[in-house]
Amino acid sequence: MKQLGSFMSMNVDGGERLSYTYNEVDAKSGEYISTNNKKSFIAVDPELISHIEAIREHIIRNKLSD
Repeated sequence: MKQLGSFMSMNVDGGERLSYTYNEVDAKSGEYISTNNKKSFIAVDPELISHIEAIREHIIRNKLSD
């Protein structure tokens, strides 16, 4: 099974690129099969893009304002 380790959203050339890392674990033994695997993709789904924008706005309003 795959377990999400981390993810990050970046605005690249006007689009949202999401990068993520994951570990792959044997479901029966619990042993790692592989670790720190990395992948990325461009968000094209409007609902996903709206979620990314909401998180970005939350950070700007609540973490960057004086």
